[in-house]
Amino acid sequence: MNDVNAREGDLIETKDNIIFDVKGLVHPPDRVVAFIRYVPDPIGNRERDGRRYTKFYNLSKRYALLKQKYPQYLIDDPVFNTLLCEVPIEDIKTHYQPAQGLQKLRNRKNLDTAETTALRFMEILKENSGVQWSKLGVSGSILVHLQEPSSDIDLIVYGTETGYRVAETMQELFEDETSPVEAYNRDGLRELFDFRSKDTNVSFEDFVRTDSRKVSHGKFMNKHFFIRFVKNLNEISEQYGSIIYKPEGNAKIKATIANDSEALFTPCTYKLVNVQTIEGSKTEPIEEIVSFRGRFCEQAKSGETVIAEGKVERVQKEGKCDHFRLLLGNKPSDHMILTK
Repeated sequence: MNDVNAREGDLIETKDNIIFDVKGLVHPPDRVVAFIRYVPDPIGNRERDGRRYTKFYNLSKRYALLKQKYPQYLIDDPVFNTLLCEVPIEDIKTHYQPAQGLQKLRNRKNLDTAETTALRFMEILKENSGVQWSKLGVSGSILVHLQEPSSDIDLIVYGTETGYRVAETMQELFEDETSPVEAYNRDGLRELFDFRSKDTNVSFEDFVRTDSRKVSHGKFMNKHFFIRFVKNLNEISEQYGSIIYKPEGNAKIKATIANDSEALFTPCTYKLVNVQTIEGSKTEPIEEIVSFRGRFCEQAKSGETVIAEGKVERVQKEGKCDHFRLLLGNKPSDHMILTK
């Protein structure tokens, strides 16, 4: 872990005023793995301190932008053995941390509509769960002051124990008919699906089967929200280079979820049994499904059978192959659905 201590949900800004969102919990000692998000642009539709920005959503468009304008941030990482966007520590001007961002919101007056709504949501979550304020944070556009009145609410919850408590509270709020915190109905799921389907190819019915059960997203005061559950820094045992990940092709598998205890968090992990390779690389044993994308959290529960497609990686500890894993999220074809 480098001295910046950047982790999932943080944002960083370079000296050139480019803003990146941090991915994962493990980073090189001199760089931060983060994907380009907001770029200075004279005709951009976001504005802060007199400078306009354009926001980039789609992963393929982000890679295309990096290749075209900012190739210096594209690194063939020797540990993850893939092309990643990595920002050198010396290029970082500002490190935005969600817990600090929330604290500033609580201390400020004259909040705008998006900020007021986000803070009210967090107050309800705090009141009903009993967790500490320090375990909660606000991310996304609000954290970097590039929000619009219609901006979604992006929240962070830190720690394993806190995460489980907040997830339980969210389920209670969804079941409370008087609560302003609402689970997605079918129309809301359709709206989310239409946005997600741009870079994840699954059917609407398969999407409904998985995402209708999730407590990490929904609507609050008519705004979409997403809660990202992230481990505490002292819960992260892996250090950069202690495990090497090597690509072994792509595969589609059918498997039973043996343990979903890490499904809530980003990155998420699902331990597997009864794995069958349907197509592609026939490496054994594939012991887990992993994703660094929040959309694959809470995707399946222990005992359920899934079909998943992604990149097969060899996981090597101390130079020896420990096991194989299926990594989801790099391609639109990557998916994980419940069997019918």
